[in-house]
Amino acid sequence: MQKLTEQAPQFIRDIAPYKAGKPVSDVVRELGLDPNTVVKLASNENPLGLGEKAKAAIAQAALDLGRYPDANGFSLKARLAARHDVKAEQITLGNGSNDVLELAAKAFLTQGTNAVFSQYAFAVYPLATQGCGAQSKVVPALCYTHDLDGFLNAIDSETRVVFIANPNNPTGTFLPQEKLLAFLKRVPQQVLVVLDEAYNEFLKPEDQYDSTQWVAQFPNLLVSRSFSKAYGLAGLRVGYAVSSTEVADLMNRVRQPFNVNSLALAAAEAAIDDREFLQKTYEINLRGLEQIQSGLKFLGLEYVPSYGNFVLFKAGNTPEAGMKVFDALQRLGVIVRPVNGYGLPEWLRVSIGLPHENEAFLAALLTALAAMKAP
Repeated sequence: MQKLTEQAPQFIRDIAPYKAGKPVSDVVRELGLDPNTVVKLASNENPLGLGEKAKAAIAQAALDLGRYPDANGFSLKARLAARHDVKAEQITLGNGSNDVLELAAKAFLTQGTNAVFSQYAFAVYPLATQGCGAQSKVVPALCYTHDLDGFLNAIDSETRVVFIANPNNPTGTFLPQEKLLAFLKRVPQQVLVVLDEAYNEFLKPEDQYDSTQWVAQFPNLLVSRSFSKAYGLAGLRVGYAVSSTEVADLMNRVRQPFNVNSLALAAAEAAIDDREFLQKTYEINLRGLEQIQSGLKFLGLEYVPSYGNFVLFKAGNTPEAGMKVFDALQRLGVIVRPVNGYGLPEWLRVSIGLPHENEAFLAALLTALAAMKAP
């Protein structure tokens, strides 16, 4: 007789669970470090934390937690619709933008279909695809970024979804709007293009574009955004998508009721208009990128120039290098992110922190590299 778990679909049993950045508590417990001295630069979080407007909104919403949240997120959708000049019916809310990505997969993918995405693209794409029993068509990266011509060649009659992260995690690379528009004009209309813009707010003004306005021209486009990064709401998990009303309707059919909690709804609504906090976040990140990338250059380490709030850098030239440096940094109280699960075992990803945190990382990295070279 089969075990209960053996009766689950094989494609579910084959899934390798997503591994998040290591929390400070784990490192403190495992290595006996002082939690006040540990620097976490592993999860692309906003080092400023929550903005004051979001904190005030959370405090007010906490007074009514005995009630269920608004299942449709009416108020937040209205604010987002006004911000992007779209209809509220075009907005889909998610428990983080990860939820939005999975909703798109659930709505369009099934066994016998496939999704197209890039090598070195966000780990949730293959997980969401496999969770639906669909096949992943992975297009080799071009200089660590998306090869859109390769995407077009990979699309076939069974392709239902294309995932594009811009900027891309974990490489930090960026596709300018003219390339994306040229691509969208050539994608078959029956294929949903999911444009994942979790790091959009970190782009310089000259790189900014408003992809949400493209949905009117390309009804097969879905634009995904997040409040977890620049807005500092990672712990509350709230994201959203802008799409055609027809696509949003399908996604809402597979969306769990009350998938965004009351605190998240209130905080996101307050954070939308906190331009001062967003600008401060942008400026700190811009300076931090320069600080980290200059430090890596000084150390003679290869890195991928980033458009996000993190940098992918090469720790060494052997498959063991990434984990060795990762372990050494942890012992020195600095947590970064291994990316061997992306097929990049020689590389590590470091998030941008506050100036003193970036400095602590660079100092620890110098020490770790020196120790590895010592006889």
